[in-house]
Amino acid sequence: MNKKKVLLLIAVVLLLFTMTGCSIPRDANNQNILIGLSDHPEVPNQIITSFSEIWEAEGFFSAIFVYPLSQFINWLTPFSDVGVAILVVAITINAILLLFTFKQNVAMQKMQMIQPEVERIQRKYEGKTDQHSQLRMSTEIQNLYKKNQVNPFGSLVVTFIQFPILIAMYHAVQRAYAVAYGRFLGISLEVSPINGIMDGNMMYLVLFVLMVIAQAASMLLPQYLSKRRAKKEAELHHRPYRETKNPMMSSMYIMVAVISLVAITWPTAMSLYWMISSLINIVKTLLVQRFTNRQKAKEAL
Repeated sequence: MNKKKVLLLIAVVLLLFTMTGCSIPRDANNQNILIGLSDHPEVPNQIITSFSEIWEAEGFFSAIFVYPLSQFINWLTPFSDVGVAILVVAITINAILLLFTFKQNVAMQKMQMIQPEVERIQRKYEGKTDQHSQLRMSTEIQNLYKKNQVNPFGSLVVTFIQFPILIAMYHAVQRAYAVAYGRFLGISLEVSPINGIMDGNMMYLVLFVLMVIAQAASMLLPQYLSKRRAKKEAELHHRPYRETKNPMMSSMYIMVAVISLVAITWPTAMSLYWMISSLINIVKTLLVQRFTNRQKAKEAL
């Protein structure tokens, strides 16, 4: 994924959250219309309790995605608390997504593994800006992708598959009865980090900072692993390791900054979900790399 694609992805993320933030159904008092139980004395009058009701009132997306996630959180919360419920939901969602995107994740990992070879080809044509040289460089890179069975657009496929779930979760944490009335570590997860911090509760700051750190680590880990592989390859072939500046690093920092700016205004429940998902992605990256390393070792035999 080049820099332009990353910037486009940032723009899409901002657009999606702007659109979804304005479309959450509200009652006459401008309160979110919750999804959950109907026999609790604190439950407001307008609350959706059935699949058919939300299908008729809001349509396909809310019925198929938002309603099940909200009810899953509501169902899990009594067994522990709403924070643990969000943890279980995050693990479940990521496990299901991995089943459908495992091949794409492996392809993404292979792209990281062959990145040193891509950089070698790029250095070979460094300073050559004529059309013929650029075409030859592009052809060599495409042949490299083909040889390693890599689709350079696989990462975009994974990202856009995740978008509907991400939007649905954003809605679900604002509409789940358990989030609205539950507590986690003594705080309300429906409150945004910025509002919680301004009220003087530093637990909101702690969760927000942990989310940012987890997100940054999740994005930077593949680059670190790629760098480590390049060093090992250089040592294996008895050549000096030449570190090259990765033009994607600045784009990744921009992405982390954009996510942080968006996250500080959304419900803390979403920050908790995002933090857990980022930690899961770190584990997934390590597992997928282990799988690809074994696969590469088998191919070498």
